[in-house]
Amino acid sequence: MFLHLGENVVVPLKDVIGIFDVESSMYSSDTSQFLRLAEEDGFVTRITDEKPKSIIIAEIEKKSIIYLSPISSKTLSKRTKLRFED
Repeated sequence: MFLHLGENVVVPLKDVIGIFDVESSMYSSDTSQFLRLAEEDGFVTRITDEKPKSIIIAEIEKKSIIYLSPISSKTLSKRTKLRFED
């Protein structure tokens, strides 16, 4: 099963490590620093130019990728639950 993150980006659900709300996550200076360093190292993928609403951390083919998605973390979480409730 796949999780649609926005635009044409989908990731295998089994590869998703975490889904986080941007607004609440950015209160921590540690999170801000982590994202800044990850972006400098090339681990961050912006899905669109829109302001991101969620941060998705995934490990695909043994490589960590951080996606910045325009879709809310609440919506993405609901999509994952649909899969597990079937």
